[in-house]
Amino acid sequence: MTTRPPEPLAPDTAPPASGQPPEQDGLKAGLKNRHLSMIAIGGVIGAGLFVGSASGITAAGPGILLSYALVGALVVFVMRMLGEMAAANPSSGSFSAYADRALGRWAGFSIGWLYWFFWVVVLAVEATAGAVILESWVPAVPQWAWALIVMVVLTATNLASVGSFGEFEFWFAGIKVVAISGFIVLGGLAIFGLLPGSDADTGFGNLTAHGGFLPEGPGAILTGILLVVFSFMGSEIVTLAAAESPDAQRAVAKATRSVIWRVGVFYVGSILVVVALLPWNDPSIAEKGSYVAALDAIGIPHAGQIMNFIVLTAVLSCLNSGLYTASRMAFSLGQRGDAPQSFVKTNTRGVPQTAILASVVFGFVAVAFNYLWPDTVFQFLLNSSGAVALFVWLVICFSQLKMRGIILRESPEKLVVRMWLFPYLTWATIGMISFVLLYMLTDEKEGGGRSQVLLSVLVAAIVIAISFVRERSRRKDTEDVVAPL
Repeated sequence: MTTRPPEPLAPDTAPPASGQPPEQDGLKAGLKNRHLSMIAIGGVIGAGLFVGSASGITAAGPGILLSYALVGALVVFVMRMLGEMAAANPSSGSFSAYADRALGRWAGFSIGWLYWFFWVVVLAVEATAGAVILESWVPAVPQWAWALIVMVVLTATNLASVGSFGEFEFWFAGIKVVAISGFIVLGGLAIFGLLPGSDADTGFGNLTAHGGFLPEGPGAILTGILLVVFSFMGSEIVTLAAAESPDAQRAVAKATRSVIWRVGVFYVGSILVVVALLPWNDPSIAEKGSYVAALDAIGIPHAGQIMNFIVLTAVLSCLNSGLYTASRMAFSLGQRGDAPQSFVKTNTRGVPQTAILASVVFGFVAVAFNYLWPDTVFQFLLNSSGAVALFVWLVICFSQLKMRGIILRESPEKLVVRMWLFPYLTWATIGMISFVLLYMLTDEKEGGGRSQVLLSVLVAAIVIAISFVRERSRRKDTEDVVAPL
């Protein structure tokens, strides 16, 4: 397999005389700095943190803190690598475009389409989750209708302009950030006995009082990793969005450097509050969810409804950013000739309308599968996209190994973000991700890690095979044209 000829890194684009931000790759630079800042912060706070942490605590006890810390470190390293490449060459295709350049056209094609597929399935999952909450509030409207309404509204938002997407995401992410911050502050006051009316235990005795810090043994840390790793997905979105901002390099560098405290505060910090306030084996954690149980313990009224609102916000945020991400990846694939050229066309507002509509159509189809065949077709879609995010992280690592040399050779002044301890920490991260994938193979329960990895590998193999066939056909066409000359 031959790769495409080397291309220089994109040059800096000088702003026009009018002072307006330039258009980049046919897209308008309509995202403001405050949009990108909140996307960067909110991108690591997924709905999975609110609804999935209870299972991790139940499985690993207080040791789940180590699971979150290890996966958080993994995310920090991957984001640092991605930030290095994105700051040097902002692109709407992000890691797919870098894989294309560093590893070959097959890699950019494959990981781009797999990532698009991942987010299309996520659209269906989140639309259904949001519909369940909305139906509980307004039962007169059926669940399928709520899913349709949510999808239509957010599609309209994305079609309007990139600025409207940014504005919606700013407020969605803002609510998540305020909610988590408020939870940590209130929980911290309760832990130190400073919150009146709290029935929760004070101090940090719960971390060791009920069977020790690792009541289920050290192996539970690995089990916890499998349960929490997917709640971190989405942190890479800011590097795609940065391509539609007036100062992409600065935005990427800022987001990359702040990812450590974001993971530490929002994930590890909030889970520390839960396991400090409540015994890890308290039945209310599994019954109500970890955050609702903690809010109940510190005496916050209507905790369940408050958390439902926050989860709904997280779901809508995920839907909004998922549709944006899928459409921009489709746009980038079209730019590189790996998707229909209609995906590259933008309207007068700089929005890739066809790419958005194509993504949402497949999202609607997946939603329909969820209602018609939830245990067969839709379960297959879920499992076959389950490990894609880990594949994306691996590709980012391997791309960065090669791109560092390309950047140093062509535009060393653009290396404003550097991966620490290169290349040793990059290789260590590759080993960590590979270990997680291998450990997933030991999870043999229905719909567990084993089926997710195997089906995701099957889908990835099909996509890679298609990329090889396309490349061979492209080379043959080129040879046929050149031969008579």
